[in-house]
Amino acid sequence: MTRTVWDSSLGKKTVMAVSGLIMLLYLVVHMLGNLKIFFGPGDFNHYAHWLRTLGEPFLHYEWALWIIRVVLVVAVVAHATAAYQLSRRDIRARPSRYVHSKARSSYATRTMRWGGIILGLFIVWHLLDLTTGTVHSGGFQSGHPYQNVVDTFSTWYGDVIYIVAMLALGLHIRHGFWSAAQTLGAGSRTRDRALKTVANVLALVLTAGFVAVPVAVMTGVVS
Repeated sequence: MTRTVWDSSLGKKTVMAVSGLIMLLYLVVHMLGNLKIFFGPGDFNHYAHWLRTLGEPFLHYEWALWIIRVVLVVAVVAHATAAYQLSRRDIRARPSRYVHSKARSSYATRTMRWGGIILGLFIVWHLLDLTTGTVHSGGFQSGHPYQNVVDTFSTWYGDVIYIVAMLALGLHIRHGFWSAAQTLGAGSRTRDRALKTVANVLALVLTAGFVAVPVAVMTGVVS
């Protein structure tokens, strides 16, 4: 039964929708947490430490954080795999390009695939930069996330990589949220306008919220 659902295009779209909404929920929480940097190093570092003690004493140190990470990894892999397989299926179904592109196709729709690739590469860089410290500039300090964030956004390339990725994220969310709603049956002729408005607001708020941090470091608001 599970294999049959996965093999169908609708099944893959459903997997993309559900995994996408899981990641969207995480992004909202992650953005709110990032904005604590405006309250100073004490608050921001305390928040980062709290994440590692979440669920104690029922859960051991960092267990909740690792559960969240595992869920996100599964969601990302499922989302990317379904997207790739649907893309290959779409190409096989129509091997020659249309003579005329669809006029109603939005910029976000046309760039979803490239946006996904950009975001995938960004996730790898982001983890190597602020989680493991492998590519971090200025000397990675374990247990000092505030300083690590400031170090990253004190470099021009750190700002460029992050801001470009967040713009791609905004476009991805703008189309992806509405598409997920259609797949899960939430869309209708009367609700489509409201869903598109929600998608636009989510994309704008998340993009602005994430970009606010590197901009604050660049302008000296956060230092």
